[in-house]
Amino acid sequence: MLYLYSPEQQDHYHHLLQEALPDWSIACWPQEVNADAVTHVVAWKPPVNFFSRFSNLQVIFTLGAGVDKFLQRDDIPEHVTIIRLTDAGMAQQMTEYALYGLLHYQRKMDIYRSQQQNGVWQPQPTRLAKDTRVTILGLGQLGVYVAQTLAGLGYPVSGWSRQARNIHNVRCVHGCDALGSLLQETDVLFSILPSTDETQHLLDAKHLALLPKDAALINAGRGTLLDEEALLSLLNQQHLRFVLLDVFATEPLPATHPFWQHPAVIITPHVAADTIPEEAVAQIATNIQALANGHPVQGIVDRQRGY
Repeated sequence: MLYLYSPEQQDHYHHLLQEALPDWSIACWPQEVNADAVTHVVAWKPPVNFFSRFSNLQVIFTLGAGVDKFLQRDDIPEHVTIIRLTDAGMAQQMTEYALYGLLHYQRKMDIYRSQQQNGVWQPQPTRLAKDTRVTILGLGQLGVYVAQTLAGLGYPVSGWSRQARNIHNVRCVHGCDALGSLLQETDVLFSILPSTDETQHLLDAKHLALLPKDAALINAGRGTLLDEEALLSLLNQQHLRFVLLDVFATEPLPATHPFWQHPAVIITPHVAADTIPEEAVAQIATNIQALANGHPVQGIVDRQRGY
């Protein structure tokens, strides 16, 4: 039996899952079921101790790419396989988000917005794509798609990851030792890194200060990557020109947080890339069939790596 927890779109997901897996018995929260019969769960942000009652649970499918909240739980036994979504319509959306922030910087829309507020008519010097250096932090499936798309638009793109990668038209570097020099050669930094022990405050005061003056930062990975106080300090010093932030250490972002009113900050409420239900269910159904037939499965989470 497969059990579904997705209160916001539960009826839609249930219909899609039943259509894709006609031979499966599928139940939805808060429906009462024989908990011992549940072997698979599809869920996003389930409540505390949600998984404890499923004694025969084998696999959890997450309705998103981020899995840090699942790995922090104490109600998921070590033997249970966690499988995340590897795209499900998110790659195109993430690229659009990155491109919006990149064009906002390159075409100096932040400067023109400030000029508008002050009644100033002053054209700025033209900056071409080929002169705007972009760095992508995180070269998983989404990061690779973003990097290749931006490179195809004529931007010089570099990518950073923990392990070595080889991506057409993208300069790839890896390891902590390489990060510092890469940041110094970056005009727009786009992060799509997951939340792991290694990425906690990776962008601290030391690393953020390595970005050239008037650089920009876009964070659509996880809020824990950023030292928010250090970022605010650099913004107040006008070292960084502007930041686009979709994720935060505390969500929703508290109403009193200085990011809200800062003139160099654009805030979005964790919407850079939403899961598309139809594509998510197609991926889940494919992986269920692959598991049953002993075939390779995409998105299996390595608990040691944290993604």
